[in-house]
Amino acid sequence: MRQSPSNHTGILPRRLVALSAGLAIAPGVFAEDAPLVVAHNMVNAWNDLDADAIAELFAEDGTFQSMMMDEGLQGREAMREHFTRLLAGATMLKLELRNIAENNGSVFLERVDYFTYKGKEGSLPVAAVLDIKDGKVSAWREYYDRSALLREMGIAEGEH
Repeated sequence: MRQSPSNHTGILPRRLVALSAGLAIAPGVFAEDAPLVVAHNMVNAWNDLDADAIAELFAEDGTFQSMMMDEGLQGREAMREHFTRLLAGATMLKLELRNIAENNGSVFLERVDYFTYKGKEGSLPVAAVLDIKDGKVSAWREYYDRSALLREMGIAEGEH
């Protein structure tokens, strides 16, 4: 399993990510297609509050599943619509990576999300697994304490 150095800002240029992670890029495979690079690009898109960039990093039929919810999202356009609505209430988001590792196209992220949502500042520890194929996220699974997230966002249970 390859592991990149901890990056507390969550932001690295594509070339630096590929070099620092020791990625061997095969002929015909571009650095931006490498799983760790795609994962860092996704973190950057979230930090930029850019729902379009987030959606474009997913495969056309990709899935996003918050494991604490019964239903996930499927399809790039469904995600674009959902993330646009979600991010409309955010004025700041920083996914701070604590650990990132890649194995056979699956990227494991341990992070703390810092955010300002509808004027309320909060933070939440999160673990996520991104399955990346052909330079796109085919599946994203998130694990966190849902009641803690709602509390940090200033939302009462059942209010959302």
